[in-house]
Amino acid sequence: MRFFEYGQKEIEYLSRKDKKLGTAIDRIGFIRREINPEPFSALIASVVSQQISKKAASTVWNRLAALLGSITPDHIVRADLAAIQGCGMSVRKAGYIHGIARAAATGSMNFAELSSLRDEVIIRQLASLHGVGVWSAEMLLIFSLGRPDVVSYGDLAIRRGMMKLYGLKELPKETFVRYKKRYSPYGSVASLYLWEVSAEQFNL
Repeated sequence: MRFFEYGQKEIEYLSRKDKKLGTAIDRIGFIRREINPEPFSALIASVVSQQISKKAASTVWNRLAALLGSITPDHIVRADLAAIQGCGMSVRKAGYIHGIARAAATGSMNFAELSSLRDEVIIRQLASLHGVGVWSAEMLLIFSLGRPDVVSYGDLAIRRGMMKLYGLKELPKETFVRYKKRYSPYGSVASLYLWEVSAEQFNL
């Protein structure tokens, strides 16, 4: 099992740059978030989990793994679309998964080379796939490729956490960008703490 890597250097930098975030870090402590270092299966898992609960996503994923044997492009492409849908997902979502696998199998999307590309290039390439938006691509950057500087404006919990942390009633894009720049180059670590702030009863 692998986790998103960060340590004292990142914590000290963020705490020095932003005192309120530093207070949150002190209170919450070190966060261990599991990552999936295989971008293809990580993306399929992301699509599976869209708009359903974590528990339901786990059930669907386990059924899909049982059906396929292993989550690979070739196994998905060879599987019957109705059988994939029968794992507990919509026809549309099954189609997205088939399409992603087909792109990987034909080489039109090279998942093996993603780790060598810049963040913005990865986002652009992945978001060109049906069923994959910018948010899904940004989550892949963090939770598969371990990229250090990702703060997603498209993530509602990130925005909610930022608003709670700074006592904001609204969060215009320019305000979000200002904080994002403050966290750089360790935005992904800031994201981990903003998610916690959003989810828990956090009092300054």
